[in-house]
Amino acid sequence: MELIVGIEKRLRDFTLRADFTLQDTTLALLGASGSGKSMTLKCIAGLERPDRGRIVLNGRTLYDSTQGIDLPPQARGVGYLFQNYALFPNMTVRENIAFALDGSRAEQERIVAENIVRFSLEGLEDAYPAALSGGQQQRVAFARILARGADLLLLDEPLAALDTHLKWQIETALRGILAAQGLAAILVTHDRDEAFRIAEGIATIERGQFTPPMDKHALFRSPGTRAAAALTGCKNISAAHRISGTHADALDWGITLCIPPSAAEVHYIAIRAHDLVVVQAHEENVFPARIAEVIESTFTCIVMLQFADGAVPIRWEVAKPAWIARGAEAGSILYVKFPKEALMLLRA
Repeated sequence: MELIVGIEKRLRDFTLRADFTLQDTTLALLGASGSGKSMTLKCIAGLERPDRGRIVLNGRTLYDSTQGIDLPPQARGVGYLFQNYALFPNMTVRENIAFALDGSRAEQERIVAENIVRFSLEGLEDAYPAALSGGQQQRVAFARILARGADLLLLDEPLAALDTHLKWQIETALRGILAAQGLAAILVTHDRDEAFRIAEGIATIERGQFTPPMDKHALFRSPGTRAAAALTGCKNISAAHRISGTHADALDWGITLCIPPSAAEVHYIAIRAHDLVVVQAHEENVFPARIAEVIESTFTCIVMLQFADGAVPIRWEVAKPAWIARGAEAGSILYVKFPKEALMLLRA
C-alpha cells in the first residue's frame, strides 16, 4: 500500500498544507484540536475537497486539482472509522456488515461470513449494536469497512469520547486488529501516549503545518521543533541562545548548559521532566535549584524547581515513594543535573 498526499486547503484561520507519503504502516497525526488533523482525513476520504494538490492511493489518483479528478468517497477504496462507529442501530451485525455490498446475494453472504470469522463475531450475527460491548461494536465497524475492500483505514479519534477503562479495552482491541489484519491506517489523535502505543510513525501538525512523518522513537528522542516537542508532551522548554559550539544559555531558566554538538540552529532547548537527575556532586550541567512548589499527582510528585530569581520553574517528576523518602519540602535546595544526552535542541 502506498498513499501520497500533497494538498492545500484554506480554513478559517490558516491554510492546511499536508504533504506526506504512507506505506504499509500505521501513521498517527498528532496535534491539538482544530489543527487540521480531521480535515486531512476528510480530504483523503473525499468528504471534503482540497483547494489544490493531489492524492494518490496505490497508483490510482483519487484527487488531482490540475487534472480535474475528484473521485467520490465510495470509489476511493478508503474506510473511515468515526468516533461512534456509525453502526445502524436498527440493523443486526450481519446487516451492518452487508450494508452497501455489491454483487449477488450469494457473494454478499460469502463476504459477510468471511468477515464474521475474521473479526471473531461468531454468535453475534443477529445481535443489534445496543446489545454489543464497545469492543464488539468496533470490530463490527472494522468488518463493515473491510468487507467493502478498503485499502486504507482512516481512524478519526476513535477513542476520544470513551472513559478511561473502556478506552483501554477499545485501544487494546484496535491494536490487535491492526496487527492481526496487517492493515495500513492513519490515526488522528491529540493524545501523545495513544499515538505512541498504536502507530509506528508520527507526524505532528500545528495550525495546518505538518512535520514530516518520523519513527515514533526518533520523534520523541529528537522532535526538532518547539511545536513538536510540546505536542510530544515535553513540559520544560526554554528560549535559548547558543554562545559557542558547546554551550547555550537557557534564557527562561537562567542557566548556561553544555549542549550536544550540533550544526543546527538552536532557538529553544528542552528536557523531559523524567530526565532530570538530583545529584550530590558538582559536575557538568549541575545547578542548585530552589523547590518552588510540590504538586502531588496520582502516583508521582511534580516538583517545580527554580534555578534563578525570576526564572521560569522547571518541572521534575518523581515517583511518590522516592519523593517521600527524600524528605525535602518547598524552599529546600537541590542540586539538579541536566544530562547532556537528554537535552533537545529545537528550531522555532
